[in-house]
Amino acid sequence: MKLLKPSWVSHNGKPIFSVDIHPDGTKFATGGQGEDSGKVMIWNMAPVLREEDEKNDNIPKMLCQMDNHLACVNCVRWSNNGLYLASGGDDKLVMVWKRAAFIGPSTVFGSSSKLANVEQWRCVTILRNHTGDVMDVSWSPHDVWLASCSVDNTIVIWNARKFPEMVTCLRGHTGLVKGLTWDPVGKYIASQADDHSLKVWRTLDWQMEANITKPFSECGGTTHVLRLSWSPDGQYLVSAHAMNNSGPTAQIVERDGWKTNMDFVGHRKAVTVVKFNPKIFKKKQKNGSSSKPSCPYCCCAVGSKDRSLSVWLTSLKRPLVVIHDLFDKSIMDISWTLTGLGMLVCSMDGTVAYLDFSLDELGDPLSEEEKNTIHQNIYGKSLAITSTQEPQLATTIIENPEMLKYQQERQSSAQNNCGVPCADSSAPKLNSVMNGESLEDIRKNLLKKQVETRTADGRRRITPLCIAQLDTGDFSPALFNSVPILPSSLSNQLPPQLSTESSSGQAAAAPSLGGLRPNMDPTLPQPAPANAAPKGLEDTKDQVLPSSVKAGLLLTSASKIEPMKALDSRFTERSKTTPGIPAAISSTAGLLPLERPKDVVASVLKDVKAKEDTSSDSEDKMAAINKNLALCKRKPEPPMMDGAEVVEKRKKGRPRKEKMAPPIMNQCFTQIISPPEREPVRPAAAAVVTAPTPAPAAILTLPTPSLQKAFSMQVSMEPAVFLEVENEVTSAAGSRLSQLRCSRDGREWNTLLPSSVIAAAGSSDILVVACQDRTLSVFSSCGRRLLPSIKLASPVSALNCSAHFVMALTAGATLSVWDLRKQKALVKNESLTTILSGSEVNVSQSLLTQQGVPIISLSNGKSFCFSLSLETWTLIADRGDCLVQCADFRSCLPTQEASGASGPLATLQGRNLNAGRMASRFSTAPHHLQQSMTLAFLENQLAAALTLQSASEYRYWLLIYTRFLVNEGSEFRLRELCKDLLGPVHKSSSTAWEATTLGLLKRELLREVLPVIGENLRFQRLFTEYQDQLEQLRNK
Repeated sequence: MKLLKPSWVSHNGKPIFSVDIHPDGTKFATGGQGEDSGKVMIWNMAPVLREEDEKNDNIPKMLCQMDNHLACVNCVRWSNNGLYLASGGDDKLVMVWKRAAFIGPSTVFGSSSKLANVEQWRCVTILRNHTGDVMDVSWSPHDVWLASCSVDNTIVIWNARKFPEMVTCLRGHTGLVKGLTWDPVGKYIASQADDHSLKVWRTLDWQMEANITKPFSECGGTTHVLRLSWSPDGQYLVSAHAMNNSGPTAQIVERDGWKTNMDFVGHRKAVTVVKFNPKIFKKKQKNGSSSKPSCPYCCCAVGSKDRSLSVWLTSLKRPLVVIHDLFDKSIMDISWTLTGLGMLVCSMDGTVAYLDFSLDELGDPLSEEEKNTIHQNIYGKSLAITSTQEPQLATTIIENPEMLKYQQERQSSAQNNCGVPCADSSAPKLNSVMNGESLEDIRKNLLKKQVETRTADGRRRITPLCIAQLDTGDFSPALFNSVPILPSSLSNQLPPQLSTESSSGQAAAAPSLGGLRPNMDPTLPQPAPANAAPKGLEDTKDQVLPSSVKAGLLLTSASKIEPMKALDSRFTERSKTTPGIPAAISSTAGLLPLERPKDVVASVLKDVKAKEDTSSDSEDKMAAINKNLALCKRKPEPPMMDGAEVVEKRKKGRPRKEKMAPPIMNQCFTQIISPPEREPVRPAAAAVVTAPTPAPAAILTLPTPSLQKAFSMQVSMEPAVFLEVENEVTSAAGSRLSQLRCSRDGREWNTLLPSSVIAAAGSSDILVVACQDRTLSVFSSCGRRLLPSIKLASPVSALNCSAHFVMALTAGATLSVWDLRKQKALVKNESLTTILSGSEVNVSQSLLTQQGVPIISLSNGKSFCFSLSLETWTLIADRGDCLVQCADFRSCLPTQEASGASGPLATLQGRNLNAGRMASRFSTAPHHLQQSMTLAFLENQLAAALTLQSASEYRYWLLIYTRFLVNEGSEFRLRELCKDLLGPVHKSSSTAWEATTLGLLKRELLREVLPVIGENLRFQRLFTEYQDQLEQLRNK
């Protein structure tokens, strides 16, 4: 290892807070304090690497200096493609820089000519949203997003394709956020803050996945930065500034279950920065020895306030190297070269150090192909962008000018998008074709020709080739938002992930709190004692490990695991990436088919209360409840869902109100006796009759919520609407009155009801309560009664509310839905006997979509919706459906839809669909059979989205269906589809064609579908035919 401190890299003695090496290794940027402003400087890497270049005055050392920031610069980061540099500073701004055309050397006003800028870098966009100093910025894989965090406690995600568009703002930290890192497969982003917590957020719906607090609870004092880092294989996340047994550590968090059992120890003061080497290594083979398959490992550098730097290999128990007193002040930032052999470190004392490692010290870096194979094995996808272009089409001749024009447009748009943040078009992007070859083919051929030389010390040098103009810059978030692969044998055990949401404006997913946790299957009784703590996010560092064990950082990599074990480990990854249902309210109160004594319920509540004192994780509390529930079941029951109120409480990190928690628990634990266990009642007269009379058939009944003295719930997130019910508060004129109190955005109203309230539901528009006397009362959001009390035939079993629709499910197994805006019934006392076939089947969930479509999920894994137009029950999701297990449409997923389809259908199929999508890879069915099953599955999805009146999902599945037909060459179906979307060109009284479907214009859909068809030259005549007709209609 060589160590060098280039004294010429300096900000005139002022602190340097950040350093980052350009991806091509030719230059690096520093950020810090200038004379009276923030300063960003770009330096030449050659004088650092070679002594002769340092002595050569003709080789410039400083390339550019930018003083645009009004205050100190805290972070500089190059984009992954090297075209952009992002900087964040104390002036609350994030600036994005791009190299400008060379105009000749220029000087900064007032400086000497020696400081002439060799390169011109200009600020192309300024991102304004933070209200405090920006502490860290980070580009996502393939530069889809740029994230920035600030002392205003927020993280802002920017759309790097459409600066300055903001994607979302992540709120949840209660302290200054000082560090960010993206998971290398783009599924998560992690942040660390002064509030003694590390939070992991999903990129699918931007909700919090995990909140890790235990390793940081002892931390005292603050550090200027908390730069955490994710390992290149994605398996480990390492934090800054943690404590173990009163000693400073860098905490290692495992992706599998977010466990915190290991850490890097040894530094005397708080760890400020952690940085993983971008390469994955394997042991260097001795010359002549037979190459044994060795386990790949990662390399990590740790910098601290104690002015020392340590470098660790995850295959060694002790650090590879520790350098003490490298600087006079705290280490601020670390950056590795993309080759993985060089590292720059900067300090608050205003100096920079360069460390040069050899292959003998670190090992042999894996090639990109091997790295992608590891990602493929662990996550079911690699970061390599693959092309679905069929090779034989490369030679197809373009027959007509329309198609040629279309191909040229695609080609020019691809060139314009060359790495530039470009607007996401609604139509899916396609593989561009140049001179009969796809861009991907050209890229591969160029890479084959790369020129490789070896330097004297044995290092490989690859001569750069300019292939930038072939880069469509079209890397989509959708490529990285996949869920773990699940073997088909396991996918049947997954509960249908039904999430809830009450505000009509949001479409974020609320993961089920009854979902799977690592090594814990809710369908089986747990052998652990009743007071056992769950293994959810709870840390297991209570027992102090011996230092030798603690140092044993053998972080195994996925290639060591056999294929099926790798699958199992992925199965236990707590992925909750089910797309959410936009504002569909779920209700499970009183639908749990459990019978349990009250003392068990009390012990569960007590257990939760005890846990609240020791843990800050609401997920731990729910895990404790779930575990205890699993113990008191008499037989294995289908996985249950906790009440909607609990789910909504957890969302967005909303602090749970103490006074509100117990009633919610009570509501979840209502004592119920399943229908099969009830004794049939014989008529009283039967005692007189001598001949034995058979007992009448048991009447189908659903459980009802038990009466509680008081309960409270949150019925809407945006705006925040809370509802409190107090039964029998006072008596007047011989009847006991119950009080209903509601607060909306701080404004309160209340009303009295003559009967006890047993269930309530609401949305941002209306509130509905069901009383013991079988009446329903409906109020506006301001407390105005909208209807006289509705009398029901039997007591309410479940109540749902969404937008201005109300749904009541009664104990007599009948369903009613009302539209309160139009004051009419959509569904009238519809019986559930059609779908509740079999004695063991019962209702596990009820939902109401934003369009007023009722959905009933059953314990056998089937979900039905009542079609308002057909007036019949239709099956829309089935956990045991073999089509889901074998359908393979991965290659047809649209590249630009980051969030995929989110809606009621996605919510109902959720995990099962993703499990099936991945399980299809292991399906042994012959191709033609799998093709037929995929086609049947996609047509089912389209029909289900139509019945559910979910427009966004209908469009999403229509594009996938079209792409599948294009890939499989099904011209008849494609033609029929286009014909239906185009409709008759000339109107006549006999045509029954509708111009819209679910509010979407069919011809607009055809405009989106045609580019997908045009992707395959085999269908160019079909493309031209319908393109011409669309143009004619537009010109009419």
